[in-house]
Amino acid sequence: MRIRTAATGALAASGTLALLTLLAPAAQADTHKGDTTFTSVTFSTSTVNVGVSAARSLTVVATAKDDSGIKGIYGGKLISPDDHIAFPHAATCTRPTSTTMKCTWTYSFDANDSDDYADLQNTRAGTWHLDAEAAAYDTDFYTLDSSRSVKVKRYAKLTTTQASPEPVAKGRTLTVTGALTRANWNTNVYAGYTSQSVALQFKKSGSSTYATVKNVTTDSAGKLRTTVTANAAGTWRWKFAGTSTTSPVTATGDSVALK
Repeated sequence: MRIRTAATGALAASGTLALLTLLAPAAQADTHKGDTTFTSVTFSTSTVNVGVSAARSLTVVATAKDDSGIKGIYGGKLISPDDHIAFPHAATCTRPTSTTMKCTWTYSFDANDSDDYADLQNTRAGTWHLDAEAAAYDTDFYTLDSSRSVKVKRYAKLTTTQASPEPVAKGRTLTVTGALTRANWNTNVYAGYTSQSVALQFKKSGSSTYATVKNVTTDSAGKLRTTVTANAAGTWRWKFAGTSTTSPVTATGDSVALK
């Protein structure tokens, strides 16, 4: 992951950037003085799912207001669960009105950065908080410490669902298999995600809706295996709801006919 520091001033209006990794203080409640406020803070996505090779981008747009005008919006940092700081690799600020300032920050999340210390690590998966301060000309201010956040998760995969035998006689047993893996940011490979509950779902032929038949727990290698009774023709699939650190994923289904 690119972890950078921006030049001081009205949030690096010059675009000067330097590479750096830092430790952040523990998140605290927002603090403010006077009538300065952030009127809006938006994220381009609520969750950034990152694999082991391709970088993923996030854009944050924040607008602050004060009756005396905003002198600058400083920081624009994202703080990881293990207290590392990600600075934006691009930042621009404008003044839509005499009393407001709008800043746009762009971040890049990468588990395979050329700089080893800048890579994403597994401990950084979870909730990241935006840290920024709007300072007004009359010395009022508003500091975002923990109220705005985004999820950065390890990307998960499910292999294509396999149901056999195909076709199957009505009332006979089907064996359904699959495997759940997720990105290991420390080693840049996908590894079996163990002890996870995964839903086995079925969609009857002619229907557009899947229903959960049972939940199955992955084994020590992330593999899934269970048996069901084939009462109708249709499609079987695995569906993982995700966790606080790992993305949800739905497998490609396997259609099984009756004979």
